[in-house]
Amino acid sequence: MRLPAGFVIGAALSAVFLSMALVSLVWVPHDVAALAVAERMKVPGDGYVLGTDHLGRDILSMLMVGARTSIGVALVAAGIGLAVGVPLGLFAAARRGGWVDEIIMRGNDLVFAFPPLVMAILIAAVFGPSALNAMLAIGVFNIPVFARVARAGAISLWTLDFIMAARVAGKGAARISAEHILPNIGNLLIVQATIQFSVGIVSEAALSYFGLGAQPPVPSWGRMLADSQTMIGLAPHMALIPGLAIVLMVLGLNLMGDGLRDMLDPRMRRAA
Repeated sequence: MRLPAGFVIGAALSAVFLSMALVSLVWVPHDVAALAVAERMKVPGDGYVLGTDHLGRDILSMLMVGARTSIGVALVAAGIGLAVGVPLGLFAAARRGGWVDEIIMRGNDLVFAFPPLVMAILIAAVFGPSALNAMLAIGVFNIPVFARVARAGAISLWTLDFIMAARVAGKGAARISAEHILPNIGNLLIVQATIQFSVGIVSEAALSYFGLGAQPPVPSWGRMLADSQTMIGLAPHMALIPGLAIVLMVLGLNLMGDGLRDMLDPRMRRAA
């Protein structure tokens, strides 16, 4: 099968930043916690590939470690949404039209009323700002997203003949959901996970920008943007580089999501 061009481009962009994050586990060009005031605000190429910030820290090194932070937070947050939201959605679909379904869906509406930033502010007020609390805030917001996708996909399957046959064979709702429903909505969940992963990258950057995500000295793309805002006239590269990284990472993930949808959706394959 020929891979969609958008998927290839998106996968390549995502692979670049994922590789940066993995390499940063074992090596970075410079210590991200080391300050070198004499080297502050150097432009890219002046002894440093991407220049330095207002404290003399190497921006390439911070970008690499920041990629690890952003990807880690977004990945765990998407995992929380999948692990909790999908079972809730399947359970609601199995009890469709009943009071259990209604409670779960109204609970989802309640969570949607609190965006990740507001939820992070509430969590930070109680537990303090940190990357862990950012994961929790974004992950809780992801739960109703996956619950709705799982429920919508499952409901469309519950009336089909093969599900009826499974019920006649004596299988319970939980077993049918696990053995027949979940495998048939896997494509929807994979595409949605890719989308929520990209949303998590943006959300983590926003939370770190407002000081609610990863705390210094741990680098974060959002924190890099926050630190650069007062220096943008003197050293615009401090803002342009992390901003471009966020844009390219999210673009890559969205292109991957679109490509996966085209490859996994039978209707899209027939249209092609």
